[in-house]
Amino acid sequence: MFENKVVFITGGTGSWGHELILQLLSLNPKKIIVFSRNEERQVQMRRLIEDPRLSFFIGDIRDRKALVAGLKGVDYVFHLAALKHVPVCEEQPLEALKTNVTGTENVIEAAIENGVKKVINVSTDKAADPVNFYGMTKAIGEKLIIYANHLHSDTAFICVRGGNVLGSSGSVLQLFKDQIKQKNEVSITDKRMTRFFLTKEKTIQLLLQAAVKGKGGEIFIMNSPACRILDMAKVLIETYGDKNTSIVESGARPGEKLHELLISGHEHQHAVSLTDDLSVVLPSIQIPELSTHYAGCRSLQTEKLSSKDFLISKEEVKEMLKEGGFLS
Repeated sequence: MFENKVVFITGGTGSWGHELILQLLSLNPKKIIVFSRNEERQVQMRRLIEDPRLSFFIGDIRDRKALVAGLKGVDYVFHLAALKHVPVCEEQPLEALKTNVTGTENVIEAAIENGVKKVINVSTDKAADPVNFYGMTKAIGEKLIIYANHLHSDTAFICVRGGNVLGSSGSVLQLFKDQIKQKNEVSITDKRMTRFFLTKEKTIQLLLQAAVKGKGGEIFIMNSPACRILDMAKVLIETYGDKNTSIVESGARPGEKLHELLISGHEHQHAVSLTDDLSVVLPSIQIPELSTHYAGCRSLQTEKLSSKDFLISKEEVKEMLKEGGFLS
C-alpha cells in the first residue's frame, strides 16, 4: 500500500510519529512529509533519522492554507496532531477546540481538495463516552472523519482508537521515573485507577494494519491489556527506587476517569471482531458497501468494555515494561 507513495503525518514529531516513521520507512515509501509547528523537534528528528525520503513542513493544522499547500501530491495522511493533555484541555477548552475539532475539519477539507487516497485519524479511548473536554473534542473529531465519507469525494476516511502508549510524551511512565529520581516518591491521583496500555511498536503495527484494511467509515479499536496504575508504580519503585520510596495519593484531576473505555455501550451494538488485536465499530450512518464488506465478521461477543475488566497482573506489567525497554 505504501510502496512508492507519499505519506503525510500531522504532529509527526511526537513519540507516535517517530515510531510510525521508522516503520513506514521499511515499507519503501517514495516520501514521508512531517507536518508540525515545533521547529526544534523537527531539527532534532532530522538529525536522528537521516533518510533522504524524510522531509519536513512547518505548519499548524489550524491553518487550512498551510494544509492545502502541504498536501499537494500526497497519497495517504496520518492525522496525529492534537492537544491531548486532559488538564490543559480542561483549563483551555477553546484552544483544544481549535486544534482537535477545527484542525481535523481542515485536514478533511485539504485532503479532499488534493485528492488524497485515504486519511487515517488517530483517536483515543477518552472519546468513548467522554467526560472531559479532550475526550469530547476527539469524539467530535471522530464524527467529522466518519461523516467525511459522505462528502462525495474519492478520499476514504477512517479512525483508529487506542489507549495509552507506553513511554509516549507526557506519559505517566516517564513522570513516575522522574518523581522517583527527584523526590523518591510517586504521586498517584487515585490508587484505584486503571488504564489501557500498549507498547509503541505494537501500537504502530496495529495502526498500519488498520490503515491497510480500512475501507472508509470505520473506527478501528486496538484491543489492549489494562493495568492498575498502582501496579505500574510499584514495578518502577522496585527497579528505580528503594525501601524509602513512598506512594502519595493526590486526588483525581478535573475530567479524569477512574477507568477508561475503548468501546462505549452504544457502540457495542455496531461493533464486530476483525482479528485478535483489532475490533471495528461500524458507523450508525448508512454506508452500504461497508456493511457488505463486514457482513462475514461476527458481532463483538464480550460485554466487558472497561479497563477494569482487562487487568493484567503486576508480573505481567513488569514483563510489558521490559518488552518496551523501560526497565533497566
